[in-house]
Amino acid sequence: MARIACLILALLYSISVNATADTWLDPSFVRNAFLDVALKNEYSQGDKPLVKWRQPIKIWVEHKVGDQQLHDQLVDAHIAHLRQITSHPISRVNSRQKANVIWLFSRESLWEQDINQEIGPHAFKNSRGAICKAGYRLSPVDQQIVHAAIIIPVDQSRAHGKLLACVIEEITQVMGLPNDSELAYPSIFNDHTPDDLLSPLDVILLKLLYEPELASGMNRQQVIPVLEKLILRYQREGILDNAVNVARSAPLRKMLQ
Repeated sequence: MARIACLILALLYSISVNATADTWLDPSFVRNAFLDVALKNEYSQGDKPLVKWRQPIKIWVEHKVGDQQLHDQLVDAHIAHLRQITSHPISRVNSRQKANVIWLFSRESLWEQDINQEIGPHAFKNSRGAICKAGYRLSPVDQQIVHAAIIIPVDQSRAHGKLLACVIEEITQVMGLPNDSELAYPSIFNDHTPDDLLSPLDVILLKLLYEPELASGMNRQQVIPVLEKLILRYQREGILDNAVNVARSAPLRKMLQ
């Protein structure tokens, strides 16, 4: 346990929720960040339909490398936080056959093989410069996410000091927030953000995405009026103000206490 605690401390050494301006309190900022993160995609141009899960998320984790206990703790802690924020059912299952999310802790030597097998050859073409990788499949009927895969080559991610970032970013993106954006800050969707854990802005973006009024398949014109009403309600009810407390309540933080 002491070794695991030391490893987690090394992963979290730079985290500070209060290091930046309180952008999540500004309704216009939240609106623009959501539209850019949720309705765009880093691998293709133009606006995309809103995507999200409707069915419960069932994650199967395969360990092809050591430190299984540490990796399990990181996964369990973060999916507990996602479940708290979104109120969407997320759990781990004990077999690939029961899962709709396949999560591999692997190694760099298997990078191409893992991506081709779990996501597809098209994804490997877009993996240049990536440290870890995730992808999802959509229902052609309503754009709900029906399957996802996450590949984390542990040796490669640790060499770049990005193991924790990979765990958090990849599963959060396959919740339905696919785009990295300069308009979102502080955020795990912005490479200039120093923190690896979810920021208060990320908390708000995730919570908005899983509001029932926002349905998968909605286009930008359909999303905007609903989004604006939700954000104003969040402001009125103190949800924007409370986002910092939700970010601080991350189980990964509590593991260090």
